[in-house]
Amino acid sequence: MSEAEWSLQDAKNKFSAVVDAARNGQPQTVTKRGEPAVVVVAVEEYERLVHKKTKESASFVEHLLAMPKDDGNFDSVSLQLRDLEF
Repeated sequence: MSEAEWSLQDAKNKFSAVVDAARNGQPQTVTKRGEPAVVVVAVEEYERLVHKKTKESASFVEHLLAMPKDDGNFDSVSLQLRDLEF
């Protein structure tokens, strides 16, 4: 997959070409003042990326349920607390 880079002005002038290339699987980077500003990608690629992120992100509840359970194998630690003066 090759990626092209366009200045903002060129991307404006040839927006149809930018869109066509993105729809053909070639992400198009648009720069502003020489720095990358945005990447134009096909809808299918965008949806794949969004779905992948959502799919990989566990909910907070799932995160808590995935924590190890205390089945008695955890070692307890005896701590000596220090005295504090206020």
